[in-house]
Amino acid sequence: ILQTKLRNFRERMKIILMAVGRMQNEPLRELTAEFVRRAGRYMPLEHVEIADVRSTRSLDATRQKQLEGERILAALQPGDRLVLLDERGKEMTSRELSVSIERAAVSGLKRLVYLIGGPYGFSEEVYGRADAKLSMSRMTFTHEMARLFLAEQIYRAMTILRGEPYHHD
Repeated sequence: ILQTKLRNFRERMKIILMAVGRMQNEPLRELTAEFVRRAGRYMPLEHVEIADVRSTRSLDATRQKQLEGERILAALQPGDRLVLLDERGKEMTSRELSVSIERAAVSGLKRLVYLIGGPYGFSEEVYGRADAKLSMSRMTFTHEMARLFLAEQIYRAMTILRGEPYHHD
């Protein structure tokens, strides 16, 4: 039944992995693209990069977050469900993430957006727009590694939902 539901909603919901800045590390960029491609076989997944703020030396952290926040909010659509990757967010197992994606898909949601912010985090406006916060770990990762890990976890979630052998409990 679940696989039928996912097939029925495959073309209706899209997952967006949105992040501030361009990935500079070529091996991490390639691995991220590979997991985006793999997950895209199950449900549309797009990796969107928001241009980061240039000439940050003259800006304080608050102003930089505000400018990045304006770009983020402009990239969102009105019906998007926005999940911030934030150290104060909820930690989930891979299975719990798969359930949250399934619930979003069967609810009729059009776009599920996971957002990785800039070096100083998110503006108050972005926090105000968010529907949820997700923590990948209590440890700190580079933003590029966070993209890779999130792309892999979305792929893992898809294989869990399909009952495929990629994930082992």
